[in-house]
Amino acid sequence: MTDRNDAALFQQMRDELFVAAVGDVLDTLGYQHQFLPAGIAPLEKSMRIIGRAMPVLEADVISDGTRSAGPLSGKPFGLMLEALDDLQPGEIYIATGSSLRYALWGGLMSTRAQHLQAAGAILDGYVRDANEIEALGFTVFCRGTYAQDQGVRGQVIDYRCTIEIDGVRIAPGDLLFGDREGVIVIPRTVEVEAVAKALDKVRTENKVADAIRGGMSACKALETFGVM
Repeated sequence: MTDRNDAALFQQMRDELFVAAVGDVLDTLGYQHQFLPAGIAPLEKSMRIIGRAMPVLEADVISDGTRSAGPLSGKPFGLMLEALDDLQPGEIYIATGSSLRYALWGGLMSTRAQHLQAAGAILDGYVRDANEIEALGFTVFCRGTYAQDQGVRGQVIDYRCTIEIDGVRIAPGDLLFGDREGVIVIPRTVEVEAVAKALDKVRTENKVADAIRGGMSACKALETFGVM
């Protein structure tokens, strides 16, 4: 099951934080390239995702009827099903490495991941079976929907490995946080400080909002609270 500390952390982030606030804090800590590309968005706008990264590496393959010499030759999807079955409670399946020629995720994968109590999936590519995924209520972030199958076009070649998406490095166990404004990667080495400072920032911003509603000017608010 999800670690108790993680469960409490995830719940506090759901209750009090939003992605922009965490991104602002990471900027001040010197982590200024932590957002995944803007094209990776929730399948349904209200979806939010929080969990530990379980990175997955994809690769394109060309199925022309011949058998190659590699260890995954002739194995549909490569290690995709092994990666899926290895998901732990609170983890997020996050995949990259393929072209945009096929879907990386679908309804049956969502059903399996949900049974394993995974926190969701983030795909640097497309998904299919969107209606089924939404009906399940499983959280998925992706670049859009596209029905073309991965089977003869791509394989998972590794998992629980460090990956990069648009130059953002994601290591196994990194904290991932996403909403309709983006997905941010919070490295383990800085997550305690980043979350604490983000909570302080949000609580201060709430005071600023109250002051502005009460008539305080924007300039005075910045001078008083140091946040605007």
